[in-house]
Amino acid sequence: MKEYCVGVIGALGAVGEQMRDILAESSLNIGKVKMFELPELEGKTAEFAGEQIPCEVATSETLSECDVATMSAGAAASEKLAPMAADVGCVVVDNSSQWRLDPEIPLVVPEVNPQDLDWNEGIVANPNCSTIQMVVALQPLHKAYNIQRVVVSSYQAVSGSGVDAIDELKHQVEDIVNGRKPSVGVYPKQIAFNALPHIDVFRDNGYTKEEMKMVHETHKIMDENIEVCPTAVRVPVYRSHAESINVQTASPMDVDEVREILSHAPGVVVMDNPEANEYPTSLTGEGRNEVFVGRIRKDPTLANGLNLWVVSDNLRKGAALNTVQIAETMAERGLI
Repeated sequence: MKEYCVGVIGALGAVGEQMRDILAESSLNIGKVKMFELPELEGKTAEFAGEQIPCEVATSETLSECDVATMSAGAAASEKLAPMAADVGCVVVDNSSQWRLDPEIPLVVPEVNPQDLDWNEGIVANPNCSTIQMVVALQPLHKAYNIQRVVVSSYQAVSGSGVDAIDELKHQVEDIVNGRKPSVGVYPKQIAFNALPHIDVFRDNGYTKEEMKMVHETHKIMDENIEVCPTAVRVPVYRSHAESINVQTASPMDVDEVREILSHAPGVVVMDNPEANEYPTSLTGEGRNEVFVGRIRKDPTLANGLNLWVVSDNLRKGAALNTVQIAETMAERGLI
């Protein structure tokens, strides 16, 4: 069995840490791991499977040793480093927004469109976290009933904005509890004990960039004919995004059949017994790899309408896990 040299670009970040943990448990036959970081962090160590590995600076020479690299270092870094790596034979699975809508770059969720990996040319894009969990839940229903329209409201954790946002929520809660006026920095308004219908910048059409990502990425991954109407909300939760999804299909749906389909869908766990208070919450998803689905019920106001509640850890399935799964799927398909 082939042994792989795997690189982690952005190894010391929040997603990079998750990537390291998940790679250590991966099905990839890893013979060597290389850690990459900013020049000012060169020499700092990143833990992998109990071993401390010094971080290097990503160059053509250092990347050429890798068969594949998972990357979470931001769009600007990816714009420079991903083509550099691809040119020296290292396939990059990138977690930034840089390549997601590039028509020449596959945008992949392995449970949904693994076949798109076959036309990669050295760079594969990892979708936005809110899109990933939605399409994992919806793809089995699309196959069965042909989804025509989706109305989705997301309730997104602050970890999606990075470590500074997590710290800001902690400090704001402490300030409020102790009678102090909380300071605001990461978000335009206080996030503690609040909900902000504002993720990323607003576009001319009145939707935010985050919301439009869900539209365009769903079209690229699943089906360009699905109409998607999103609202993205930041909530004072540390980890795990939740989504309320209303679906309209071409074919009639039976709720029990929907539960059966989803219970056998890859990567999905059905948790749907409201009478016993069994439904997923953000805490359900924290630290888990699965996409949890509950509150499955017909929409009585709409022909062929269905409502779902979908929860997943944004740092795992929404970022690091999906990235590693792409690399695993590429190995299975003989692409690396």
